[in-house]
Amino acid sequence: MGETQLNRWFPGITEDLIRHGAQVGSGPAIQYYVDGVLKACVPDSMMLGATRPFLEDHMRQRVVALPNVQVRAARATGLLFTGSRVCGVRFQPRDSVTLCSGNEELDADLVVDAMGRSSRLGTWLREHGWDEPPLDRMRVDLGYATALFHRGQELPGTVIAHASPGPSTGYEQRLSEPGALTAVEANRWSVVIAGYGEYKPDRDPVEFLRRMRRCVAPLREVAGNCELDGDIQTFHFRESRRRNFTRLNRFPGGLLAVGDAVASVNPAYGQGLTLATLAASSLSAHLRAGASPRVPAWNYFRRLGVVVNAAWQVSTTADLAQPHVTGPYPRGYRMIRWAGDKVLEASVIDTAVNAEFMAVVNMHKHPRALAKPRTLLRAARVLATRR
Repeated sequence: MGETQLNRWFPGITEDLIRHGAQVGSGPAIQYYVDGVLKACVPDSMMLGATRPFLEDHMRQRVVALPNVQVRAARATGLLFTGSRVCGVRFQPRDSVTLCSGNEELDADLVVDAMGRSSRLGTWLREHGWDEPPLDRMRVDLGYATALFHRGQELPGTVIAHASPGPSTGYEQRLSEPGALTAVEANRWSVVIAGYGEYKPDRDPVEFLRRMRRCVAPLREVAGNCELDGDIQTFHFRESRRRNFTRLNRFPGGLLAVGDAVASVNPAYGQGLTLATLAASSLSAHLRAGASPRVPAWNYFRRLGVVVNAAWQVSTTADLAQPHVTGPYPRGYRMIRWAGDKVLEASVIDTAVNAEFMAVVNMHKHPRALAKPRTLLRAARVLATRR
């Protein structure tokens, strides 16, 4: 879904990315494993392989080339208000000598918070007498490490290989190491190794290769035949967060938020880019419907909430399977989890069930699609036949 939305906003960007080295794969070139077992192939699936800096650079070039876009390198320091609406931002230019330098002001009809997880919007609202949006949190304590390898002909036809623990499998009971492999630009492989709690990966190349050799076959192949290119980078994702703007009783006009400033979920499920692009589409739909940018954007936040809640349900339901994640548990969690486990188990061996499962993971469909009687019945028949 993320790529679909990107092409909506930047027509032809997929072809542009491929022309500059991004890799594209479909069908058997995209491999998903559960507990070391390759899942059923989805023939009409398609995915793009590229590093995040590569993708963001191409998107930025497209944006700054627009005739009505200006870029100011600065540090935002607060909001400007006129009555009950935001009318601009206070900022400090990047070339200021010190952080104590004077602030400047920029008037605006609409201010968009795209500051990400570290957004200070709640603090700024509180300073002006407004409530902060309620914040949901789920601590997952994920650590992951990424590395680049020189790519040759060791895995012809493979673009994506992703491995994860199986349903109802505790993290320490996994049959293979969780990780992902993606063919990217400049003839390289991008490899990610993940772990929770005390099992978070570090920057030691020897340890990184050791863990790769405990992964599924494609990652083992790269570990044994490809040369590491550069240093290993590590990241720590402590918790998923969701800011519930629709639970506020009042909110200023002229202000809204997008992307990680609204919700940030476990990156292991690859939903960040899709959430950001769907937020842009939600904003577009809101403004195209004739909404004034000066009044509270309740319709926008309700529209975006459908997308955010779907991603939150997918990621947190999976996270709650980890023994160290202790909640909060949503209403009906046991039934949701039972149905999800059965569908995931059937998706390993049945193409139709896997297509439905991946459509939900990739946010083409709402999670409720996995609870439809047709999907559950097919999963039940698949599992009964196997037994």
